[in-house]
Parts: sequence; C-alpha cells; structure tokens
Amino acid sequence: MKVKVCGITNLEDAKLCSRLGADALGFIFYEKSQRNICYSKTEEIIRQLPSFIVKVGVFVDQGVAEINTIAQKIGLNAVQLYGNVTQSVINEINLPVIKCFRIKNDYDFLLLNNYTNCSFMLDTYSDKALGGTGELFDWKIIPMELRDKIILAGGISNNNIEYLFNNINPAAVDLSSSLESSPGKKDTIKLKEFFYKINKLRYTTC
Repeated sequence: MKVKVCGITNLEDAKLCSRLGADALGFIFYEKSQRNICYSKTEEIIRQLPSFIVKVGVFVDQGVAEINTIAQKIGLNAVQLYGNVTQSVINEINLPVIKCFRIKNDYDFLLLNNYTNCSFMLDTYSDKALGGTGELFDWKIIPMELRDKIILAGGISNNNIEYLFNNINPAAVDLSSSLESSPGKKDTIKLKEFFYKINKLRYTTC
C-alpha cells in the first residue's frame, strides 16, 4: 500500500516525509485551501527532493493549458483533479491523472465507470471543504472489486491505518490533516508514529 502525504507547504516537511517512507507528496494549488502553496515555492521544494518521490499537484477547476504548463515547469509527476473534471479534460492532461470523487454513504460507485485513463481517489464529501477535513465515510461501502485499485483519503490516521490495511487494503492512502500540528504544518511526532506503524505493516507482509 502506497502512502501520499498531501498539503505540503515547506521543504522541512517534504524532506521528513521522504525520509520516513512517503511514496508521494501533494502540493495544493487552490487559494481557498488552508494548505495552498504557490507554484514558485513548490518548484523550489521539488528541486531539493529525491527523484524517486512522486510529486503531485492538486488542482481545482484550473484550465488544462495552465495545468500542463505548470506541471512541466515545476517538475510534477502527476496531477490530482477536483471539481468539474470531464473525460475530455483527463485526456488532455500530459501527466498521469488522479480524479477525486467526494463520497457520501449513499454514493453510486457505478459513476466511476464513466472515466478511463486515470486513477480514482475516494475522498469524504463535506460541505466545509473539498478535502483535508479529517472526516471519513463508511469504508465498508466501497465495492470489493474496487478496493485494491483506488486511492483512499479522508480521516485516515495512525489510529485506523491498521484496520484499513487489514480490511480494505486500497492501492494507496492519502493523508493530510491527521499528520499536522496546524493547517499546512506537519507534526514530527505524528509523522514518525504513523510511518513507524505503516512501514511495519507494509514490510512485514511482503
């Protein structure tokens, strides 16, 4: 199970996540987010990260031309898309795409069949924000045939990662607020505790 840490806003957090075992880091380009980061600062951080870490840009309804231009300029490896994301938008993005679906407990998972050429992230629906709320939905409603293919976000933490690993086992998990001391600033102790547990689960079952 891969781990993506999202909401990175500074080099210190990015390097620590990389050292502890993160597979991917997420940078949010959305002004309404408490974890918003500008393109130039992201570029500076990416320059100083190991090449094997996947750098993901999170975009909300930005135009395809802007996404492609920025992604190439600052060194992204993938893009994560919230908002009105059609299949034609996905097809025009030059990098691998992660399409986000905001899930309620009565969600119709057949809607995922309308999209191809992308990875699926399931995040918790909230009226408060697009993501990073720390809220979770009922994971048991995820169809069995999807569980090992999706990226799961929303409310994942050190407290439930063992249950998630043993019972849902998605392809990847995405964490942000549960690893923070404040919005946009990661907590060293929380990071170390989480990665100690997830790395133990990941590497003792290989």
